[in-house]
Amino acid sequence: MSERYSRQQLFTPIGENGQELIRKKHVLIVGAGALGSASAEALVRAGIGKLTLIDRDYVEMSNLQRQQLYTEEDAFEKLPKVIAAKGRLQKINSDVIINSLVMDACADNMEVHLKDTDVMIDATDNFDIRFIINDLSQKYDIPWVYGSCVGSFGMCCTILPSKTPCLNCILKSLPVPGVTCDTAGVISPAVQLVAAYQVAEVLKLLVEDYSAVNPKFLTFDLWNNQHYSFKVTKLKSDDCPSCGTNRTYPYLAFENQTKTSTLCGRNTVQIRPSTTKNYDFNELEIQLKQHGKVQRNPYLISCQIEDYRFVVFQDGRVFVHETNDIQEAKKLYYRLLG
Repeated sequence: MSERYSRQQLFTPIGENGQELIRKKHVLIVGAGALGSASAEALVRAGIGKLTLIDRDYVEMSNLQRQQLYTEEDAFEKLPKVIAAKGRLQKINSDVIINSLVMDACADNMEVHLKDTDVMIDATDNFDIRFIINDLSQKYDIPWVYGSCVGSFGMCCTILPSKTPCLNCILKSLPVPGVTCDTAGVISPAVQLVAAYQVAEVLKLLVEDYSAVNPKFLTFDLWNNQHYSFKVTKLKSDDCPSCGTNRTYPYLAFENQTKTSTLCGRNTVQIRPSTTKNYDFNELEIQLKQHGKVQRNPYLISCQIEDYRFVVFQDGRVFVHETNDIQEAKKLYYRLLG
């Protein structure tokens, strides 16, 4: 018995055979914020063989209250979350293969990263990407675990292609954006509890103990001491376009055009070009210094311009902070980058 995993292997449902299975498996986590960092650390400590992390954002001071892998230094340096996470995780367990992808997970770029993926974890903050994960799950027969939290409230649900209702069956249509961590706050115990439920479900799937997988949709409110769960089996629909008889995977449709979006209550607009752009940061730094104070690292370059913070990533994406006005953000984008 490996001393490193001895306590985990003593747990009968895992044992030595289960530990060996965990070592051979690949988990993909979409989002490296609160839920993603907690789940990633737990899986790395558990001895996962390969971990892929996808996230579009960088570390800020407001993250440190609940995003456990990150430090003040990461925030000062504006390190992309997946880069900071990989550095910390490799120090925890150097045997794990970790892929860190600084990118905006979307329908047109995720499929290539699904090779050999055994389970996906939803650690995102919006339903657009969750429905994309859901369609990818159904298309490629990859289980995934949905999770979300805000305030002291959390939810978790495991989705098994062809066996359980998918997220589209459960929610029927894209939810209207409501409260988020950035508008209603969140306490770290709620994050930890959702992550604990998600990781427990993932471990069951990794050791192939499918009979132990929770068949219910779980919700809780820690502050008000409430826990609920309800069966979703009967919600599975043959007419569902994501998992039904005639599947069209509607959330994988992609229009080849510039995409803009506001980021989950953060007073920030993201502009994503239709094609990847690889900027020469030396030239871009000279260009942006004409407009304001510049800070850069190998992954992004930031410039304070008037009342805005303008951040350019290596793949061409841009964050315009201090505005939710997409047209205003676009004007600044074209003014600075043409």
